[in-house]
Amino acid sequence: MEKLLNIINNITKYGLESNIVKKENDLEHNLIQIYNSYFQYNYNFDDSEYSKFDNSNYQNIQENIKSNFPEFGFYNVVLNPSNIVNPEVEIVLGDAIDDLSDIIIDLLEVKWRLENNSYNDGIWFFKFIFKNHTKSHILGLLNYLNEKNNL
Repeated sequence: MEKLLNIINNITKYGLESNIVKKENDLEHNLIQIYNSYFQYNYNFDDSEYSKFDNSNYQNIQENIKSNFPEFGFYNVVLNPSNIVNPEVEIVLGDAIDDLSDIIIDLLEVKWRLENNSYNDGIWFFKFIFKNHTKSHILGLLNYLNEKNNL
C-alpha cells in the first residue's frame, strides 16, 4: 500500500502545490505507474459504513495545475474511434488541466479512504473510480502529452 500512496502523492502534488520544478516527465511516469497499479491490487469487499470524503478543502487544484503546467490547454478527442463503419467522425474538446484536476481529486479520495476508512474500502474505490472515470482522463492526458511533445 505504501507504494500506491507514494505514486498518489507524486501525482497529487501538482494540484496541491504550485511552482514545482520537476514536472512533465515525472507526471507522465507516475500516470503510467498509477495505471499499472490498477492491475496490482485486490480487495475483499468492505460493507462497513464510513464517513464520506470532503473535497471542499481542495479549491486551488486547478490554479496550482495552471501554475505547474502553464502550457497545458485544450486538445481534440475523437469520440468512438473504433466505429469504423460510421464515416461520421465526431470530435470534441479535451482539456489537459481538467483531466489532471479530475485525476488528482479521484486519487485524493483513494488516499483518504486508505488512510481513514480501510485498505479494502480504499482499493475498492480505486478500482471502481479508475475503471469508470480516472482511466479515461489518464489516457487523454497521456495522449495529449505525447502529441504535444511530438509537435
